Amino acid sequence: MPFVGTIKFIKNHPFNSRNKLRSIINFFSWQICSLFNKFPILYPFTENSKLIIKKGMTGATGNLYCGLVEFEDMGFLLHFLRMDDWFIDIGANVGAYSILAAAEIKANVIAIEPIPSTFKFLEENILINGCINNTVLFNLGIGSKLGQINFTQTLDTVNHVADQDDKDAILVNVKPLDTLLENYPIPILMKIDVEGYESEVLKGSNNTLSNPKLKALIIELNGSGSRYGIDEKLVHEHLLNFGFKPYQYNPYYKTLLLLNNYGVNNTIYIRDLEYVKQRIETARRIKVGPSQKLV
Repeated sequence: MPFVGTIKFIKNHPFNSRNKLRSIINFFSWQICSLFNKFPILYPFTENSKLIIKKGMTGATGNLYCGLVEFEDMGFLLHFLRMDDWFIDIGANVGAYSILAAAEIKANVIAIEPIPSTFKFLEENILINGCINNTVLFNLGIGSKLGQINFTQTLDTVNHVADQDDKDAILVNVKPLDTLLENYPIPILMKIDVEGYESEVLKGSNNTLSNPKLKALIIELNGSGSRYGIDEKLVHEHLLNFGFKPYQYNPYYKTLLLLNNYGVNNTIYIRDLEYVKQRIETARRIKVGPSQKLV
């Protein structure tokens, strides 16, 4: 995200709306401190979870500035999941969503991250939160069939399946989600963030998508699919065919707004709406960050 866009995002984040100046000061303070401190810090993510953050982790540092960088989607996860549920995190990066689910909610988590260097931080985050017993980690990619695919490895949150112009690629094992889940329960919630490769992930997930135990997905459809010649409208229609509909969530009011189409970034797809609404309406409020803001 360009510098000006980052500042605008931080100022306009719901958690910063009442103290925009403080949020910008926090941003510049981190930028200055990280110039001199090359070591990671341990950030108090929520009241029962911690997050390792170091310079260059753009996704993780977003939580440092904003509490919950993806406010609506992380808020939905925190309000919808319950202890002992199963959640699958495809494209986990360093594990922010996985930590919220496993450490704060005490749900069972399957976290999948293909890039070895990023996977190392995912492992460390799970260890530091004491979530070994309720988390399963896979260092691989998810696609439509078994095989191997080249991935970029130096782009942090926007690492992706490499194309001919990418020069930093590494070869990664890939497996269909349905094959991976043969030995695990169907999740109640799934997050897919694979930088444009969502269509291939869904092609290998038909058994999972058709299972009524899966109630909701958080999926990124931000135009990255064009990198592979994928029309993301087809991804949207594919999910509609399985009975899912797109919604926007407001964590402050615990309300769901039905959308006519998918959003510009992440979109929450839901089926069995009454079941989902009952869960979020009865969810506890959770304290976030050092300032203990409630969501």
